Parts: sequence; structure tokens; C-alpha cells
Amino acid sequence: MNLRNIILSVSSAVIILLSSLNAYGQGTDSLNHYLQAAIQNNEGIKADYYSYKAALDKIPQAGAWLDPTLESGFYLSPMELIGGKEIANFSLMQMFSWPGTRKAAQTEMEHMANMEFEKYRESVNQLYFDVYDQWFKLNTLQQRLINYKDNKELLNILEELALLKYSSSGSSSSYPASSPRPSTSSAPVSSGGGMSGMTGMGGVNASSVQSSSTSRVSGMGGSGSFSMGGMSSSSGGMSDVLRIKLEIAELNSNIETVLSEINTEKAKFNTLLNRPIESEVILPDSFEIIPFHFDLNSSLQKVASDNPMLGMIKEEGLAYKAKGEMDKKMSYPMFGIGLEYMLIGKSSSTMDPMSSMAAAVGTSSMNGMDMVMPMVSVTIPLYRGKYKAQQRESMNRQQATVSRFTDTYKQLEAELVRSNHFLEDAVRKIQLYKEQTKLATTTYDLIVQEYASGKSDLSNVIQVQRQLLDYRLKEIESIASYNTMVAAIQKILSFTDKNNRK
Repeated sequence: MNLRNIILSVSSAVIILLSSLNAYGQGTDSLNHYLQAAIQNNEGIKADYYSYKAALDKIPQAGAWLDPTLESGFYLSPMELIGGKEIANFSLMQMFSWPGTRKAAQTEMEHMANMEFEKYRESVNQLYFDVYDQWFKLNTLQQRLINYKDNKELLNILEELALLKYSSSGSSSSYPASSPRPSTSSAPVSSGGGMSGMTGMGGVNASSVQSSSTSRVSGMGGSGSFSMGGMSSSSGGMSDVLRIKLEIAELNSNIETVLSEINTEKAKFNTLLNRPIESEVILPDSFEIIPFHFDLNSSLQKVASDNPMLGMIKEEGLAYKAKGEMDKKMSYPMFGIGLEYMLIGKSSSTMDPMSSMAAAVGTSSMNGMDMVMPMVSVTIPLYRGKYKAQQRESMNRQQATVSRFTDTYKQLEAELVRSNHFLEDAVRKIQLYKEQTKLATTTYDLIVQEYASGKSDLSNVIQVQRQLLDYRLKEIESIASYNTMVAAIQKILSFTDKNNRK
């Protein structure tokens, strides 16, 4: 199992689990594409994966037999014996731990490897959430930019209308309310926060402004309105034109600020994907809420079984349990089986004054015969204090994981309840801002007609235009908050499948 295969399998599992989240298309520059690129290229994910692989390699190490011990000694001057001369000794010993010790050690390492895998899953989940969060920030900025540009076009039309009123003020004080209006086409505003194109902008009159206002989102930068009421617009003063130019200048500044913010956020996004920060990120023109059904009870059950943070704590507790069993068996004796070999050379009878005596007692037949001696060894764990302390340590650490598991689960439970509240609140806000946008759009259409006919001044038009923009931007921010909260809930529930390790 290589790195690319496991990353691709985890990525595939995430895509299947989050099909409801990935409603942004399947193209080369879709969100799915960026998610796959992140899981394949992110260096932090690779580091956690290799840590998991290293932990797997510790399992056979823990279950291995103890290495045998070979000892040897040579005499610089062979030692004279009755049956020859001892030249060297060789000793080979193999120790055996108490039955079950190796199995307990291996079990401990298996759970430690599982901990590393859960850590890897948590890193993957965090990376996916970071990608989603950054993606939603970029979409929010993109929609803000679209709103500003659309509003700038409306201001340009309004400026032309103000110029027309100013140029015709000598011959007519205002446009009559019953003046004929040319028919223009208009595109309705998308209910999901998306922006439709402006159509029907050929003429410069109240009708064209009305048509444009219903097809584009309008407003200026959210700044306060000018307190210049009371000035009648029937004369079409040049001050109206200058005020509109001021609004356009402020709007241009806001557009440049948003463009700079988009570039900054794109750099962060590319960093998550481990690619050059200047790489292009294709953003969609529309921004919709993610279809998501949240059930608190079933989510709590899924958290208890699938959340990687809880999984890490579970595996840690099981590892300490296995370590406690190993510590207990380590307090029992260890046995060794060995063999000693003595290399003996022959003794010369001319040099051995005892050779005649040795021959008399029948030792001459063993002169120079090597000796082999089987051996048995037993360790005596006499000092019991350290073994008891080891067992108490493992038991206390295991109990600590139980308490930590309960505490973490309660925190995740509270986070889910909090997330559910924010989801419901975001839905209410989205509905509210949709309704306010609809009313503000109608109000704007009427106020533009009144301005064109001289029944209202420019301050009212600008104020309503700003309100309309403010509602649009708040709706977009609420959609982004909703989608981000959905991703946060999915992170708690786990994007990845804990059983998929291939």
C-alpha cells in the first residue's frame, strides 16, 4: 500500500460521503478538483501518513523474540586440565519472556498505530474543512465584487440621468410622470444570491434605470448616506452629478480593496493545495446554500463511533490497557536455554608430570576432547516495587483516557448543539435578507421613477441603493456562514471513513 493509493482512496471516500457538499460542478477547476489536489499534495498530510506507516512497522518489532546472546573467551595461555588444555569457551543463550508478554506488547503497538491513523484522519478532516472554509471566503468576496461592479453600472446610468436632467433644466423643470417610457428587457434577480446580467440599458431615462435596477444588485460600499435632504431635484442641479461621481469614486476604491483581498485569500487557498501562490483559482458566478439535513441524535451517535479525536483517545486507552497486561507479565520470571562449548587441546605427556597418574585413573582417553554443556537460565524479578509502579502507571493513564474521552465527547456534543443553532439562525437571516432585498428592489424602482419625475431628490435614491446593497451583502455573508457551519459539522462527524485504510 503506497502513499498515492491510500491518499486516492481516502479522497474517494470523502467525495462519496460529501456529495451533498460538492454542488459546484465536476470540472477541472471545481471544488472537487481542489479537494483532491489538497489531499494529494499537502505536505502536512504526507507527514502524518508517514508517521502512521512508521507506527505500523513497530508492531513486528514489539512481537519479536529477544535476540540470543553469544559469549566467547580465549586464554592467552591455555589452562592445563587433567584431560587436556582449555583453549576457549563459547556460550550461546536464548531468553524467553513469560507466555503472553510478546502478544501484549504487539497489541500495544497495534493500538499506538491506530492512534497514528486517527491522527492522520483528523489531519485530513482539518485540511478538508480549511479548503471549504477558504473556498467560501473566496466566494463571498467574489459575490461582493459582483455586487460592487453591478452597482457601479447602475450609478453610471444614474449619472447619465442626472446629466440629462441638468441639461434639460432650462427647457423643462422635470420629466412629467405621464411621459412615455420605452420598453426594455429586464432579468430577475436570482433568489440564491447569484447576479444576472444587465440588459436593456440603451436609453437614459427612468424606464431604463428601473429595468437595470431589477436585473442587477445595487448599492455603495455600506457607508452612511449624505444628509442633504430638502434639495429639490426638479432643477437637475450639477451637484447631483458630482455626488454621484463621489459615490462612483468610493465604489472604485471598494472594488480595488476587494480585488486585493481576493488575491490574498487565493494565496492562502493555494498554500493549502501546496502549489504556487500565484496559481489561478476559478470561482463560480453564483453562490448557493448547501443542501443539508441535520439530525442531532443520529449525529451524536455517529460522533461517538467515527470522530477521529475520540478514536485517538479510545486507541490510547486500549494501548495503556495492553501495556498494563505486558507490565504484569514482565513481573514474572524469564527463562533461558543455552549451550556452552569448551575448546580443549591435547596435553603433552612429556610436559605433564601428572600424566602417569592420569593414565592410571583412565583419563588419557579424554585428552583433548572438547566439552559441551547445556544450560538453563531463569531471571528472578526480586525487586517488585518497580513492576507494581509500572502497573499502577498504566492503570492510571488508562483511567485518564476514560475521563478525557467523556470530556471530549461532551465538548463535541455542545459544539453540535451550537452548530445546529447557528444553522437555524443562518436560515432565518437568509430568508429575512431575501425578503428585505425584494422590498428594497421595489422601493428602489419607485424612488428612481420619483427622482426622474422630480418628486424625490438624489439623497433618497442613494440611501435606498445603499440599503439594497447592504441586504445583498448580508445575504451573501449568511449563506457563507451557513455553508461554513455545514462543513464544520461534517468535520465533527468526520469526512473520512475510519475503516478505509487501503
